[in-house]
Amino acid sequence: MVRRTVVPSLFPPPGYAHAAVVETGRRLAFLAGSVPLDKDGTLVGPGDFAAQAEQVLANLRTALHAVGSDLDRVVTTDVYVVSSDPADLSRVWDVVHASGLTTGPHTSTLLGVACLGYTGQLVEITAVAEVAEADGTTG
Repeated sequence: MVRRTVVPSLFPPPGYAHAAVVETGRRLAFLAGSVPLDKDGTLVGPGDFAAQAEQVLANLRTALHAVGSDLDRVVTTDVYVVSSDPADLSRVWDVVHASGLTTGPHTSTLLGVACLGYTGQLVEITAVAEVAEADGTTG
């Protein structure tokens, strides 16, 4: 099991933990960045931060399921947003928070960046998650 910590002597984080500890012996999945492309490689939601965040999360769920995990087993994420405007970052974070990904809460870093790998891409999320054993337990 993951032990998530919100440190009382630090600023209260908006929907994420300050730290997460996974005991040795746990199986972890390190996921490449989920991007806002559909299964055919077409960009979803050009110019729309929320639509791209929703597609990124759908792709993240698919990748997690493929390795025997789910959003509730995510330990940490990095959320990249092509913008220097905190309002755009907040729009993306609202979608992340509503997805259930912040259940736990997990640890996360939200970053404004200059560009990402695909033309028109505004959002990308990398993740590390705990993986269930064959019997459905973790570790």
